[in-house]
Amino acid sequence: MINIAFSFEKDIEFQNVLALYENAGWTAYTSNPKKLQQAINQSFFVITAWHGTQLVGFLRAVGDGLTIIYIQDIIVLDSFRRKGIGKEMIRKTLDKFNDVRQILLLTDNTQSTIAFYESVGLQQTKNLKLASFIRLKN
Repeated sequence: MINIAFSFEKDIEFQNVLALYENAGWTAYTSNPKKLQQAINQSFFVITAWHGTQLVGFLRAVGDGLTIIYIQDIIVLDSFRRKGIGKEMIRKTLDKFNDVRQILLLTDNTQSTIAFYESVGLQQTKNLKLASFIRLKN
């Protein structure tokens, strides 16, 4: 992996985070930056990845941190993908919350996405005879 520094500090320049969301094309978030900033501020856990002074990775989680956490967002700058940054952010999150029974995330149902999350030790709920339910509002 290239020289990447990780931080658990949540107080970072919001424009850097917004640039990551824009790079990922996550318009559901970028269409309302004020709401995104508030959501990040209210997240109980954040990990960032830095290449020098450039923010190249971001993960945030919501939940109580004791019985459940939900990995809400994980983003790696397009030009830094496939360099182990996302895996390391997930690994650090799983290590930090090793005693938490339920660690969840919801993501796209593509083969590459499934392969990525399975490679870091997460399982599809269907393989555990569980069901997932969601209400998405546009």
